[in-house]
Amino acid sequence: MNNEWELKKLIVEIGHRIWLRGYVASNDGNITIKLNDDELLTTPTGVSKGFMNVDMIIKVDKNGKVISGNPKYKPSSEVKMHLEVYKERPDIKSVVHAHPPYATSFAVAGIPLNRCVLPEAVLVIGAVPTAKYGLPSTMEIPDSIREFIKSSDAILLENHGALTLGSDLLNAYHKMETLEHTASIVWKAIQLGNVNVLPENERDRLMTLREKFGMAGRVATCDATPMPSSTNSFGEDSKSGDTKINEQMIREIAEKVIAKLKNN
Repeated sequence: MNNEWELKKLIVEIGHRIWLRGYVASNDGNITIKLNDDELLTTPTGVSKGFMNVDMIIKVDKNGKVISGNPKYKPSSEVKMHLEVYKERPDIKSVVHAHPPYATSFAVAGIPLNRCVLPEAVLVIGAVPTAKYGLPSTMEIPDSIREFIKSSDAILLENHGALTLGSDLLNAYHKMETLEHTASIVWKAIQLGNVNVLPENERDRLMTLREKFGMAGRVATCDATPMPSSTNSFGEDSKSGDTKINEQMIREIAEKVIAKLKNN
């Protein structure tokens, strides 16, 4: 097991990564690692994840009270959200909260990423639900995520951002990457006018692979219901067979796809 100093360095490294990838801006986001049943490491409040150093990482107890750390810094204001995860999920050892643009766009739109689209996403994060909005730094967010964290390692926070859980920090971070990558692809597919959903048999085969590989964590079953298709929706030139696409057509189809996502 990594010692405490090494874990602090890893938090700093992952903080830099989420900042460089644009998953957070300014002082957004927070990261924790569970050391044992009574202690965890957390990022400080009011510090950019791109400018952290090891001296800023704070150790707190299971109630969020500071055990040790530089007195210049205070624990993340959203540590309550992390503590709720560790309370409900003893298997989880690390939590990452960030505001990745594409995933957060779905959270702001109130659209869960719960369709079976990418094989890797089905295996790693499954159906990603959207938890109702809660006031940051209060118990409203822990209350809103409580039921979802029992069955999912990735959650969208309405009008707020995203939360990923892992067996260690790298595992939690990789799930955040998978979530944002999936959200960006689904968003772009919507703009193209069609989200091709994997059928039930393919979803079930993927879940069998997940069991075979002994993948840790929990994933909710994704929805394999077909989406509205763009087939025959675009005007076709009778002579050349070329597809004519204009902005109005794309907008209309995108609206239909988004409406379908919201209604399911």
